[in-house]
Amino acid sequence: MLNLSSRTSPSLFPPPLRGRVREGGEQRSSNLKLPPPPTLPRQKGVHARLRRAIGGESRSRIAAAIAAFTIALLIIIVPAPAFAAEGLNGAKLSILWALPFVGILLCIATGPVFYPHVWEHHYGKFTTFWAALIVVPLFLTADVSTVTTTLAHTAFLEYMPFILLLLALFVAAGGVYLEGNLHDSVFTNAVLLAVGAVMASIVGTTGAAMILIRPLIRANDDRRYNTHVVVFFIFLVANIGGALSPLGDPPLFIGFLKGVDFFWTTKHLWQETLFVGGVVLAIFIAIDLYLHHREGRFTHKKDPTPDSPLKLHGTINLVLIAVIIAAILMSAQWKPGISFFVAGVELRIQDLLRDAILVVVVFASLAWTQKSDRAANGFSWGPIQEVAILFAGIFICIVPVMAMLQAGAQGPFAALLGLVTHADGSNNAAAYFWLTGILSSFLDNAPTYLVFFQLAGGDAQVLMGAKAATLAAISSGAVFMGANTYIGNAPNFMVYAIARQAGVNMPSFFGFMVWSGLVLIPTFVLATFLFFRP
Repeated sequence: MLNLSSRTSPSLFPPPLRGRVREGGEQRSSNLKLPPPPTLPRQKGVHARLRRAIGGESRSRIAAAIAAFTIALLIIIVPAPAFAAEGLNGAKLSILWALPFVGILLCIATGPVFYPHVWEHHYGKFTTFWAALIVVPLFLTADVSTVTTTLAHTAFLEYMPFILLLLALFVAAGGVYLEGNLHDSVFTNAVLLAVGAVMASIVGTTGAAMILIRPLIRANDDRRYNTHVVVFFIFLVANIGGALSPLGDPPLFIGFLKGVDFFWTTKHLWQETLFVGGVVLAIFIAIDLYLHHREGRFTHKKDPTPDSPLKLHGTINLVLIAVIIAAILMSAQWKPGISFFVAGVELRIQDLLRDAILVVVVFASLAWTQKSDRAANGFSWGPIQEVAILFAGIFICIVPVMAMLQAGAQGPFAALLGLVTHADGSNNAAAYFWLTGILSSFLDNAPTYLVFFQLAGGDAQVLMGAKAATLAAISSGAVFMGANTYIGNAPNFMVYAIARQAGVNMPSFFGFMVWSGLVLIPTFVLATFLFFRP
């Protein structure tokens, strides 16, 4: 989700702006709407002042953070061999080990929609519960050194690089503010959508959505019919446009961490992305032309935001985004052969340097960006906090699932392998595209990508070569079909919330699926026959 996100997201994404929008489109953590905590008796000392400063919700979030820190500390301090252990034997694991992974994904998918208030205040507890159902039984039933090394591998080589990239993109993109208002026209809307789709692969789907959604809404706020504009913005900018680089969408960055070349998706998915994006944009233009013509029969609404020149603020962040791209390319190209072992996990110097640069980018963006620009963008830490906590749980819960998938035909998921394999044993690219896409529509697309990446063999070099069609299908399905629902990708719900607060009559959860069913599904069917023919 990168989304950032916000599922922040941003995201990344990735999920994360639910219930956090105030008047004018700016974000606001919903805990500000609660009554202030009761005043505690005045006590002396630092600890007393700290207790007075912490409210109920803050305590729950701090508790979740402490739990996560405790798990991470346990991973590090438990004795581990000098080199990585062979890992968990997935062929001997029961399918019940997958239940926590399914549970946490279902909570992420249903919480913001069906029990938003409970989810908003207790998602950290949900995450800790599902993660504990993996960590505690693993230490009780498996070899301690094996479990320690496996969890350390997940933390250091997968979770930390993933969340640091999302954080850096979230902060840098959140400092870019486009001020002003354009005059509405079919051409203006089409250009904004096309530019946003291109930007999505550079600053991430969450970043592009944050930068452009408010200018797009302002350009169309004097129209009688403007719902479709935001719906297609979610289709193109928040999802489809992010398919051309690991920066575009969290699933692709996970692929990069697994060994997929940075420019592989650019080289191998540009035709699929151009086709799907071009068809969806053409459908939008046809609908927008029709609705513009229909609006001509009515009295024109007064424009609440008169036209004014566009002005880009926070341009230093564009330089910082270039630094992020350079750091990732550096980690892929520069191989000095220097590494360290921590808890049995090999940490390469180029990866540590990349992560350090991402941290520096975060602090540089915060120091060099005007607070007013972030405020105008509705920037808050809530989305990335939610993404960090949720993905910590996801990466832990997916550990036994990955081991079972790695076991292939000898593992519990042999039946799933049969669904995506031809009778002769070769991969069925069309099946990978649709199964990855359908699950990405309702679950988080990053772990869904990881599941099918592993199911296809998990070897990046083989998948980029002999099985390139399979990797293209998995990548396309995860990115494209995240647009099918509000919960498919992190920025979707963020855009929905901002648009509703701005007065756009957005469709319901199932109403949005009607839009995607009429526009996207036929487009994906055509793409299947063109690019993933069985």
